[in-house]
Amino acid sequence: MSLLPEEIRNAWDDRDGAVVLTTVSRDGAANSIYATCVGMYENKYIVVADNYFDKTRKNILDGSAGVVLFITKAKKAYQIKGSLEYHESGKFFDFMKSWNPEQHPGYAAVVLIPEKAYSGAKKIC
Repeated sequence: MSLLPEEIRNAWDDRDGAVVLTTVSRDGAANSIYATCVGMYENKYIVVADNYFDKTRKNILDGSAGVVLFITKAKKAYQIKGSLEYHESGKFFDFMKSWNPEQHPGYAAVVLIPEKAYSGAKKIC
């Protein structure tokens, strides 16, 4: 996907509070966390700061796909599904460090590479 659809980009800018990041372990156990340190990179990727991950980090390093779920101020829900990458240096890491609060460690940038996006049951892409 070259760019996230405009509907998703606008909803992201209007999100209310934390996002939920969900990963899955090798044995199929889902793990969801709230994440407040997040950003959108080049209107293409969702970036989440790994400040205090444990199971989430292990799942990502084991090859888990992921889902980011968020809600807008108008209480409309969106979810973006895709593959995950873990970056401890490079452009995504530098981007994360540019907005991650200094009091948090920012060990790595987790990048969701969107493959599908939904608003409720409606598939957007």
